[in-house]
Amino acid sequence: MENEINWQSLSAEEKKLQLFLSQKSTLDSFLERGAISKAQYDKSYGDLKIKMGIENH
Repeated sequence: MENEINWQSLSAEEKKLQLFLSQKSTLDSFLERGAISKAQYDKSYGDLKIKMGIENH
């Protein structure tokens, strides 16, 4: 598959970023489908950024 990631070739920082992007994508999907509110999305996204130490996404 084209979208598969070769995890073994990634640095720890790159792995963390990929995990963050995957989690954000899940939150985005939940919001798009109405499974969570915008307020829940904003809180979860903010918490995710803090817990993972991601600032610029």
